[in-house]
Amino acid sequence: MADHQEASATLPSDPVSVSAARRYVTDVLCEWGLEPDAETVDTVRLIVSELATNSVQHTFGQSPTFTVDLRLERDEQLCVGVTDSHPRWPQRLPAAVRQDNGRGMVIIRTLTAEYGGRLSVTPTEEGGKTVWIALPWSVPVQS
Repeated sequence: MADHQEASATLPSDPVSVSAARRYVTDVLCEWGLEPDAETVDTVRLIVSELATNSVQHTFGQSPTFTVDLRLERDEQLCVGVTDSHPRWPQRLPAAVRQDNGRGMVIIRTLTAEYGGRLSVTPTEEGGKTVWIALPWSVPVQS
């Protein structure tokens, strides 16, 4: 496998694009050697689903698209980012806040930490942001 692989898809900021983002990530990860039912695929799919949903719901129509980026670096680390053009960064809700939604970043942070990864947010040159997760990469050896 190459030292570095990249894939990217830009989708309309619309709720139906969330499922398209999940399918896209699954397809890319399987192309890079994972089985569709692998736990890592499920985890990354859930993280991307939460990030894409946040991008669609919390940009208030000010980001007409969002982009899903995947980078595989030296078969060691998978980086997944979701970029939108809205300047507002994800907000951490206080633990005392009780509501049925707004827990996407908690889910993302928890899953990322469970896999020994890290989460970061970086600004874009256009004034938006990218929420990145970085996870250790391992593909089971085929026998």
